[in-house]
Amino acid sequence: MGQSIFGSGCGKYGSFYLRIALSAAFLASVTDRLGIWGPNGTVNVAWGDMAHFIAYAAKLNPWFPKAVIPGVAWLVTAAETILAAALLFGFRTRIAAEFSGCLLLAFAIGMTAGTGIKSALNASVFSASAGAFLLAVAESYPLSIDALWQKKHRDTALEECIKSQLKNTCASALGSSRK
Repeated sequence: MGQSIFGSGCGKYGSFYLRIALSAAFLASVTDRLGIWGPNGTVNVAWGDMAHFIAYAAKLNPWFPKAVIPGVAWLVTAAETILAAALLFGFRTRIAAEFSGCLLLAFAIGMTAGTGIKSALNASVFSASAGAFLLAVAESYPLSIDALWQKKHRDTALEECIKSQLKNTCASALGSSRK
């Protein structure tokens, strides 16, 4: 007991699953608004283009002046793209997860304010936000750039430690043999 759910056994790969799931959700939304899934009106297409997404963004952000909504929509699209890539490859995962949690929470609040709590619950944005925050405190990120980077730095630190220990041992041996 007391060990992180992401620390050992099957749970060790829970952070990998969460990274991929969050990344896929971001990428599905971004590609939808870029029209990759088809035009607006196609089955399972929410927006189909940026114009429809910008109109939706205005609905979710009633507190912003209408003039800034296109900028907000493009900023969110860029943020989702960057976060999706960072999560997918496991690059700066902790930071990407924290930003993802905040962005998804902002979506949840906007959806609640603009279209009602039911739409936010239907889209599972509260759950996704909670998952992102959970990912941010995961013990490790297997199958990631972060894990490779950590291993490289751990190996380098270990080599340096071994070298310094050998020097200290040799100096101690040389010092004691001179007496």
